[in-house]
Amino acid sequence: MAYDLITMGRIGVDLYPLQTGVPLAQVTSFGKFLGGSATNVAVAASRLGRSTAVITRTGDDAFGRYLHDALRDFGVDDRWVTSVPGLNTPVTFCEVFPPDDFPLYFYRQPKAPDLEIDVHELDLDAVGEASVFWVTGTGLSEEPSRAATLAALAHRAKSGTTVFDLDWRPMFWKDPESARPFYTEALRHTTVAVGNLDEVEVATGVREPHAAARALLDAGVELAVVKQGPKGVLAVNSKGETAEVPPLPVNVLNGLGAGDAFGGSLCHGLLEGWDLERVMRYANAAGAIVASRLECSSAMPTPTEVEAALAAGAVR
Repeated sequence: MAYDLITMGRIGVDLYPLQTGVPLAQVTSFGKFLGGSATNVAVAASRLGRSTAVITRTGDDAFGRYLHDALRDFGVDDRWVTSVPGLNTPVTFCEVFPPDDFPLYFYRQPKAPDLEIDVHELDLDAVGEASVFWVTGTGLSEEPSRAATLAALAHRAKSGTTVFDLDWRPMFWKDPESARPFYTEALRHTTVAVGNLDEVEVATGVREPHAAARALLDAGVELAVVKQGPKGVLAVNSKGETAEVPPLPVNVLNGLGAGDAFGGSLCHGLLEGWDLERVMRYANAAGAIVASRLECSSAMPTPTEVEAALAAGAVR
């Protein structure tokens, strides 16, 4: 069957402290959750009723088996999640200092299995047939994942909706200049680019939101989405339409999964054919709901929860 959404990129185990406002060295208990940005986006869209699958790789270990079970529980197809002998499933710790400080500690050495995605193992027919295909900047950081990501994008050739989550993680790159050529190549094959101010600057060399959105459109996309933190989100498309939507008021507990909830809801809204402002408001609301909760994947909202937040004008 053709999926509503296929994502390709990171997967891992998130270990979140069950005490907030406490340094990691002093935390005594953790919760274990499915993690990884591309994977969380698939979960978010699945919660909204979409058929989703993820292309990624794990270690051949207990954590890898846990991730398969979690994906199935969330309704995400795991047929393209394969193991890499000799590599460990990645683990990520975070510290939680609301409202805006959430340091991440990635344990992905000597190499994360999701960077071992190989072009020869891709189901390119499925990639081409999906209504939405989602890739990330992290997938471009190392081979063979880089070649696989670019090959999947080239094969898809902008059919349907193809989203590039700019997903800039400095620890995975030497510097922004080393990333930019690969970001430029990916943008040539995508219809939607999504990123925060740091990420659009890496992709385009421009930080001012409106100028960055124009630069992304000039690079070949049809819709540029620039997340501006407390100033909300800016969306500009190639038709000349602009939507600038403020954030939904929320008491932030953990902001780490908000962007992934936004991404899954963005895909849902685009699939529904909503106008630009409605898509952005819906995605903003989904992100705010997850920011009010500790976990990421299991915190992804249902349509009823998103509609309730929109109706209330805030997350309560």
